[in-house]
Amino acid sequence: MQLDLNLLTALDALLEEGSVAGAAARLHVTAPAMSRSLGRIRKATGDQILVRTGRSMVPTTRALAMRAQVHALVQQAHQLLSPQQELDLTALDRVFTVRWHDALTVACGTVLTTAVRRQAPGARLRLSAESGTDDAELRRGEVDLESSSSPPTLPDIRHRLVGRDRLIVAVRPGHPLTEGGPSPERYAAAEHLTVSRRGSLRDPIDDALTSRGLERRVVAAGPTAAFALQLAHDTDLVVTLPDAVTRRAREQLGLATLPPPFPLPEVPLYLLWHQRYDDDRAHAWLRDLATETVRAVFAPPAASRPSPDPSWSARQQV
Repeated sequence: MQLDLNLLTALDALLEEGSVAGAAARLHVTAPAMSRSLGRIRKATGDQILVRTGRSMVPTTRALAMRAQVHALVQQAHQLLSPQQELDLTALDRVFTVRWHDALTVACGTVLTTAVRRQAPGARLRLSAESGTDDAELRRGEVDLESSSSPPTLPDIRHRLVGRDRLIVAVRPGHPLTEGGPSPERYAAAEHLTVSRRGSLRDPIDDALTSRGLERRVVAAGPTAAFALQLAHDTDLVVTLPDAVTRRAREQLGLATLPPPFPLPEVPLYLLWHQRYDDDRAHAWLRDLATETVRAVFAPPAASRPSPDPSWSARQQV
């Protein structure tokens, strides 16, 4: 069987655009030509790929299943057939999507945005909120860089450990726990809130308390660290969360910071990206710049925090 690999490019465009006209415009061909390509794809795959629903077209189940693989194959083909060029940041015209935990975005999003604008004026940065459910946006290439507190389980997702944070207790000024320091019993007796984009009222801290024969009462779950800190400021609720990435927000609210009354494990922070970007020089520049920016947040508060060095990425290894 002879394969026309041009059909892969047409299939990728059809699946991305969801219409014959959109795919034709994307590939600069006529709509009839794209319609003929769709017919050939249907014949080769034995699947309709796109079916009409009202005035629009929707992908079939098989089309949805193959979309990520088709897109990856087309991207790899472009990389294979394109010459490697030196990265010219001054001429870089690209949109990067960075999906980070909200506390991390607050802590260093401004520094990263400023550094990107200074080094690559034509590049644009889309800082995206974490989604409430697990999805495949990283694998589909819709997200360039993601933060996580655990390494990925999928073999095609790369990761880099950029820091470890310690957990602290934040309360309003004058909170009863600020008097004499919190014991495990006094800590457990207080009313707590968690930070969970899924609304979970339980986290690993509850497991640590259970192992000590204690139980706390969680009365609220906030979707973001910013909301949780504001609620702790306005009420007697206690929130336990990472130190470095929330330090600036706590200082702005004037919250009191206390050490946890029992040992808690550190919280690792990883940056994740898809393996398709391993040899992408622009992406390597972004992830190296992001790495240095984030690591500065984990430096001791009294330490100086220099601006990211453009030459840093050339000296680092993935």
